[in-house]
Amino acid sequence: MNKLLLPASGVLLVLGLNMAGNSARTTDVDQDQNTKRQMEKQFLNPKDLNVPTGFTHVVTANQGKMIFVSGQVALNKQGEVIGKGDLRAQATQVFENLKVALAAAGATFAEVVKMNTYVVNYKPADVTVLREVRSKYVSKEKPPASTLVGVQS
Repeated sequence: MNKLLLPASGVLLVLGLNMAGNSARTTDVDQDQNTKRQMEKQFLNPKDLNVPTGFTHVVTANQGKMIFVSGQVALNKQGEVIGKGDLRAQATQVFENLKVALAAAGATFAEVVKMNTYVVNYKPADVTVLREVRSKYVSKEKPPASTLVGVQS
């Protein structure tokens, strides 16, 4: 089994998404059956949970093309680590990599319904930098359900 090596302050993002378009409801064509389907996403923040900052507690996605994106790290096209020791630069590279991966499947960040972020040697102060970078890519009005996990290298 190969071990994924991360830089000492690395960022790894894993996404789950549904091709539901930029609005809450869109129409998609199933290529196999050539039938129209109504797709819907709901962004729910139950009143009995705290008010979230930068994420949604529950996102539902019905009837759509599912795309799974492997975790991305701060490597450029040549496989070089970008931003050694610089969390902001690494997070930006990761989101740029994710943007390319999503585009390859015909998607954008607007379709992402779940995001898991793993940060090597995470410190609570890192959340400010991560949110700042993330806000340049993810909807502030309807952010995906999200998990942030600190891991050790």
